[in-house]
Amino acid sequence: MEKIIVYVNDADHASALLAPMKRQASGSSSGAEGTRWVLVACAPRMTRHVSKWVTGSVRQSWREKWCAKVLAQLAPILKTGGDQVELVAAREPLVQMTADLLAKHGPARVLDARLALVGQQLQPVTRDQPTEPANRWALPGALVGMGTVMALASE
Repeated sequence: MEKIIVYVNDADHASALLAPMKRQASGSSSGAEGTRWVLVACAPRMTRHVSKWVTGSVRQSWREKWCAKVLAQLAPILKTGGDQVELVAAREPLVQMTADLLAKHGPARVLDARLALVGQQLQPVTRDQPTEPANRWALPGALVGMGTVMALASE
């Protein structure tokens, strides 16, 4: 049985990435046991302003509800064809969580299907995952480009 650990923070983005993998896994495992998907939901961080006004139990409850909602959208897609799906809520740090999951499930492929928002640098999920430096020029470059377009349009 093939095992795949998938880190997710957006259901739509992850389903677009997982659909081709699901077709490939189901096509290559004809007559085999199927695939075991371990979906790890990475809830967004609360801002420090929000965290000042809510208790730790409220934050934990919100994270669990958020993870359940995202994983409920993805689980039916992956359960077709006899595949098994295990749902897990992420905890920090992700590298240690990956090591724990690999120790529990044995050798598995690790897929980072998280959506990076503008200005956000995602932490790596494995020790050997390349980390790209944050692109500090993305927003100013866009502003310069819009300024150039506006200047050309006004002439």
